[in-house]
Amino acid sequence: MISNKLRIAFAATLVGGVVSTLAATGGADAASKSVNWSTVKSAAAAGGMSALIKAAKKEGHVNVITIPLSGWANYGAIMHDFTKKYGIKINDQNPNGSSAQEITAINTQKGRADAPDVVDVGTNYATGNEQLWAPYKVATWSDIPGSAKDASGRWYDDYGGYMAIGCNTKIVTTCPTSFASLSNPMYKNEVAINNDPTSASAAFYAVWAASIANSGSFSNIQPGINFFATLNKDGNFVPGGTEATAVAGTTPILVWWDYLEGGVAASVPGWKTIIPSDGTIAAYYTQAITKDAPDPAAARLWEEYLYSVTGQNLFLQGQARPIELAAMTSAGTANKTWLAALPPAPAGGLKLPTQAQVTAAAATVDANWAAAVG
Repeated sequence: MISNKLRIAFAATLVGGVVSTLAATGGADAASKSVNWSTVKSAAAAGGMSALIKAAKKEGHVNVITIPLSGWANYGAIMHDFTKKYGIKINDQNPNGSSAQEITAINTQKGRADAPDVVDVGTNYATGNEQLWAPYKVATWSDIPGSAKDASGRWYDDYGGYMAIGCNTKIVTTCPTSFASLSNPMYKNEVAINNDPTSASAAFYAVWAASIANSGSFSNIQPGINFFATLNKDGNFVPGGTEATAVAGTTPILVWWDYLEGGVAASVPGWKTIIPSDGTIAAYYTQAITKDAPDPAAARLWEEYLYSVTGQNLFLQGQARPIELAAMTSAGTANKTWLAALPPAPAGGLKLPTQAQVTAAAATVDANWAAAVG
């Protein structure tokens, strides 16, 4: 997914609204019959969670898009648990697609029963298409940092991590530990990123991390484009890496998110994940409810679940860093075993680009990648 995402500030306390809104409230049955859920901006404003759950169950399904069932942030377990809990079927369109394809689907499938109800995209795709989203604030809204959400509730970050270098030790004798080392001739036809950086967020951030490793910055991504252009010219770069190509051994070195590298490791014995010594970047993926969602109640219940303690901990189990992690850690609700299993974060603390920098970097990649790399 080009999905750009991560922020610095984290909320310090866990509000008690989760418990109160998950409880049944008076008038729920009446509200569920009369409420237009496509315009509801919070569960509390429309009869509470009991009314939302009833309406969502009546719809019976929710349409998600581009969510891989295995490896990606533990989404397989998340979807299974959601369906088990509520009896609501999840339709997953184009599981291996990109953020750009999510936006295309929304624009071309409007009015269809199988059109996306919700999206999981790079932040720049969320902020660049705000006219497509329905404002909605989950019960744990206060636990999402202000810099990681739209003030009106049109989008909000959910999980993230750091860009890392994955390596198949069964194929690669000496694993690279930096972007600089990827230029070594021993890695010919072995280095990949996740698809095209003009449409896939993970690939975009791989280019940005390479830029930082080559004297670039949050304000200058061009050195990363130049780096991959040289890597391609020298024959080390293999376009279009995915979990499947890593498992197949055709891309034994894959620059990807650290938590997704963990999914590869589960399928590839000897797979090693390294946060590069000379440059990395962190980001979150972002949730939004489509304004014309065919299943508006189920869409809102899906978001409530993702941002509940259960949903956030399941992201953590997948070695992704949930957006409410600081609040959950402070409240003692983060799973300590799964928290301890996270790869060590880079020294120097978390540093994130601003939205303006993300937008500018994306424009540079869109303008220059094809000519430089192909």
